Amino acid sequence: MKRSVLEERRASISDERGDGKGRGICCEKESVSGAVSQRACVYCGARVVLNPITDAYHIVHGPIGCASYTWDIRGSLTSGAETYRNSFSTDLRETDIVFGGEKKLEAAIDELMEKASPPPKLIFVFATCIVGVIGDDVDAVCGAAEAKYGIRVIPVKAPGFSGTKMHGYRLACDAIMTLIKPHADAPHVFGVNILGDYNLAGEMWIIKNYLEEIGIPVVSTVTGDSSYEALTRAPSATLNIVQCAGSSAYLAERMEAEFGIPYIKVSFFGVEDTTASLLRAADALDRPDISANARAFAERRAAEVMPIIEKYRPRLHGKRAAIFVGGGFKAISLIRQFNELGMETVVVGTQTGKKDEYEIIAELVGDGAVILDDANPAELERFMLEKQADILVGGVKERPLAYKLGMAFCDHNHERKHPLAGFEGIENFVKEIHTSINSPVWGYVKGDAA
Repeated sequence: MKRSVLEERRASISDERGDGKGRGICCEKESVSGAVSQRACVYCGARVVLNPITDAYHIVHGPIGCASYTWDIRGSLTSGAETYRNSFSTDLRETDIVFGGEKKLEAAIDELMEKASPPPKLIFVFATCIVGVIGDDVDAVCGAAEAKYGIRVIPVKAPGFSGTKMHGYRLACDAIMTLIKPHADAPHVFGVNILGDYNLAGEMWIIKNYLEEIGIPVVSTVTGDSSYEALTRAPSATLNIVQCAGSSAYLAERMEAEFGIPYIKVSFFGVEDTTASLLRAADALDRPDISANARAFAERRAAEVMPIIEKYRPRLHGKRAAIFVGGGFKAISLIRQFNELGMETVVVGTQTGKKDEYEIIAELVGDGAVILDDANPAELERFMLEKQADILVGGVKERPLAYKLGMAFCDHNHERKHPLAGFEGIENFVKEIHTSINSPVWGYVKGDAA
């Protein structure tokens, strides 16, 4: 591969043709030092999973910048408490680094218990990089606070340097297991848990409504629009459906091993995956009546949205898309959505994709498409220009890059305020892709406007 990329990054970039394409890509590794990775840190990975729990208090034990970085980081909506909209920090300074920050953490918990309204039922304490270096005994402080106040105070030891964002996801899942494990003996009820949906722009409500309409009760949601009490009901469910495999598959695996709850992976992005996921969830519950309901519902809703796709397909057919998102499962759904629109995916990358996901991606894209794991802006720029991409689908960090290149952009990350999941999301997605690609502004940017 004769390109000006870092030598250490070559194994994480594939544009090989044929059957071997994508199979040997290097992934699930720590970022290459100096490569300016787009990944977030371990702490951020843990925080974004736990933050949407609506009545949880989050104390960031570290410098104020860590709390600021992740404050209100997801566009998660709530039907109940607004507590999660706040962020609390011990604001560690130089003297705390020298003498230790345990007393400051104790004082922060005491102050929260004294002043917070409503009173806390659940506190997560995130230990960030500085705490990992100075060695505060966060476990002991949290244990003492639980005994003192009779509430759950759960440590999440997530120094950013201790691994990848995926490690942060696992730490968050471990924290959730710590919370729900005491309720493992609850009798099982017929219904599902939705794992890995964070109710961005109300998407979890859309999925929940679909399931309930076809006859599948939702026992708990993890963690979009969830609460302390709702989470404690999770061990009683019959089935776990995992929307974001990257952040929640590990939790589903633990719940299967320790609670006996099987799980399936789903995706509610695009007509093909939304339909397939509803059918798989219904069939997994072994209820013929629910399976019939799911088929009828999916056929009806797909028929309603197809005219939207048909309306915009002529203006999108043949356009070239680049994708850079968090997980491989989302990238796969996006490729299928672009295929539905007659578009070609020419660049696709993820921050946390797995080998089996990259193999699926390789099968879905055409020969010559570039596949990247943990890309940096320089690589994205080079390959998007080389492949003449018309639009980039990514997150807030990729938006400026697309605009500087005079390229259309679609925000598919967790800051957005409009739903892209489910059949409602299909309509929003198609219209956004059309509006962005076919905006007259690109003619002025590229100097070819009339």
